[in-house]
Amino acid sequence: NCMIVDSTALPEQVVDDVVASGFQSAGQRCSALRVLFLQEDVADKIIDMLKGAMKELHVGDPAFFATDVGPVIDEKAHNALTEHVDYLQNNGKLHYACEGPKMDHDEHYFFVPRLYEIADLSVLKKEVFGPVVHVVRYKADDIENVIEQINGTGFGLTMGIHTRIEEKAQYLAARSRAGNVY
Repeated sequence: NCMIVDSTALPEQVVDDVVASGFQSAGQRCSALRVLFLQEDVADKIIDMLKGAMKELHVGDPAFFATDVGPVIDEKAHNALTEHVDYLQNNGKLHYACEGPKMDHDEHYFFVPRLYEIADLSVLKKEVFGPVVHVVRYKADDIENVIEQINGTGFGLTMGIHTRIEEKAQYLAARSRAGNVY
């Protein structure tokens, strides 16, 4: 599940949507954001804003109202996420990882939200079900390649589009093969 953000998008709205889609439910919903395509003109600013928003996330016991992100579902999910992070050590750049919970979590499988940057979509070999968002930068005139990369995966439940240009949103939505476009 991908989101495309161009230079006309409202950064605050982008950040809210990325945090909600990528990290709520510990990123384990089938529609959770996995890859964030940022136009290079605004990428640094949005990444900085995302890091600031992530600093405010509280990882902990979901029984408490103040908790934003709880544990992942089980040990198998935690192990898969840990393997993915190990893979990204050589295949991506970590921009930010949230602080872990301030509680005894031996019997729980907490996996803190992380923001990585990768060169392109081909770096990802499988879908990751957890609070990990992968950023890919793109040039404004390379939008066709972005949509081709996304469609080339052969699957996609959702795709988000952030632009203030209505014609661009309609064009990308029409080209998308995702089940739902927002």
